[in-house]
Amino acid sequence: KRPKSAVAADASTSCIRTACLDDAPKIWRLVVESGALDVNSRYCYLLMCSDFADTCLVACRNDEIVGFVMAYRPPRRSATLFVWQIGIAKSARGQGLATRLLKSLICTPGRESVKFIEATVTPSNQASRRLFLAFAHELEVGCAVEDRFTAEMFDAADHEEEQLFRIGPLATSSQEKSTR
Repeated sequence: KRPKSAVAADASTSCIRTACLDDAPKIWRLVVESGALDVNSRYCYLLMCSDFADTCLVACRNDEIVGFVMAYRPPRRSATLFVWQIGIAKSARGQGLATRLLKSLICTPGRESVKFIEATVTPSNQASRRLFLAFAHELEVGCAVEDRFTAEMFDAADHEEEQLFRIGPLATSSQEKSTR
């Protein structure tokens, strides 16, 4: 099932909106400050905020970015939305913002054909693991977890394996209407 509507704002977040090119440096800074996310090149964030802006959202509070979700649709799996990174500023953690970003992402117009949400998560990233499992539970759909990338594939001594979380299948708007 899909949430009936995305929550775009609450007392702690003034807006959730589509990312724009000017957001890329701020998102990169938030990733660096997180201490938990893989820091990619600034160029990568520029590409995500320009070429994939329709599947990337930012959460703002007082004109500051306090959270983001970056996703894309894999070319050979158009019914899947892959969440590449999701990050929340320390000042906004524990307020359900990551869940609101995911809800907003799947409720954006044009997402009706998305049947699955996927993400890869390391075993030690308990916050992300809890987020995706709780999100599947809230939507009342399954969440399959399987091995995806081994630690050796990262060619770095300190990078863990990544497991694939596959949430779905999600209901379409027309399916929801027919079951009411």
